[in-house]
Amino acid sequence: MDDPPRPAFVLHDHRRPTHHLDLRLEEDGVLRSWALPRGLPERAGDRRLAVAVPDHDLDHLAYEDEDKDVADTGWWEEHSRDERRLVLTLHGRAAPRRYALVRTQRDWLMLLTTEQPATW
Repeated sequence: MDDPPRPAFVLHDHRRPTHHLDLRLEEDGVLRSWALPRGLPERAGDRRLAVAVPDHDLDHLAYEDEDKDVADTGWWEEHSRDERRLVLTLHGRAAPRRYALVRTQRDWLMLLTTEQPATW
């Protein structure tokens, strides 16, 4: 039996209105999206603001224009989820990285988890 398709993600390098990254996760036929004004966290314990933005169509997985390039793409896996927290691993062009998206009263925070996937 074939494995179900893995949900895709894309990380856009977006230069307008100010430079930031956009994280988009495929789910329920759309791309759930967050703007990351300071980019992805690079060390465990770093927190980055993640502002939820409207869902995008799946055609944005490869979308580029004069203001937006694909910085990374691949698939993502969910490890746990509740109303306030989503723990996921991004499997992109580099080694997989595990993050947590945590809902605050106003926005979201994105954290690099201390526990990271083993690299082969």
